[in-house]
Amino acid sequence: MLKKRIIICLDVRDGKTTKGIKFKGNIDIGDPVEMAEKYYRDGVDELVFYDITASAEKRGIMIDVVERVAERIFIPFSVGGGIASVSDMRRVLLAGAEKISVNSQAVKNPSIIEEGASIFGRQCIVLGMDAARDPDMPSGYRVFINGGRTATDLDALAWAKQAEKLGAGEFVLNSIDADGTKNGYEITLTKMISDNVGVPVVASGGAGKPEHLEDVFKNGNADAALIASMVHYGDYTVQGIKEYLASSGVPMRM
Repeated sequence: MLKKRIIICLDVRDGKTTKGIKFKGNIDIGDPVEMAEKYYRDGVDELVFYDITASAEKRGIMIDVVERVAERIFIPFSVGGGIASVSDMRRVLLAGAEKISVNSQAVKNPSIIEEGASIFGRQCIVLGMDAARDPDMPSGYRVFINGGRTATDLDALAWAKQAEKLGAGEFVLNSIDADGTKNGYEITLTKMISDNVGVPVVASGGAGKPEHLEDVFKNGNADAALIASMVHYGDYTVQGIKEYLASSGVPMRM
């Protein structure tokens, strides 16, 4: 049985790690380079770095921060935010990332997924999807872009299926409704996407305690769980979370 992964997310704004609730009210909480090294030494399986205002501000990603993080850690490292072309993808990979996450730009230009997968391999291409509940959509969930600021006409399930066909090798599924609440992942959304695509799905948004990860692994069929607040504020450690999950029957990399 494939082991489940714990991934820590570093949302970065103006060179600082930041955290908000439901994509709003962000406050700065630390230096992303120092935090990345700490979590690597704590035993996290992967890290994700999001430049959360790059797309909205129509600028490129802060490549210098990516380079400094990559110098300190030796685990898979995904980078997203402001990646608008294959050239941007190449810069991020050369700066030391193993994966590229596309979100808003992929909605605006879906061919970027296909181009990136063709050149770098689909294992490098991660689709970040920000979704919120909407009863007017066929699946019950609508896709948002620009850091959750802009609603689209895309249905979450339809977009996931399209992106997989284009070459996305993994999904990071961000629930806007659950983000930062510490009340648990959006299980319905996660299970729906996981059961309908053939690539790994990372659940994101809402983790507040180890039981939430157990729930999304066992009932949401997630391949990995992304966490932020529960470790950023010192409530839990990576090792403690892994020990709880392993004792609950979830296969983990210890």
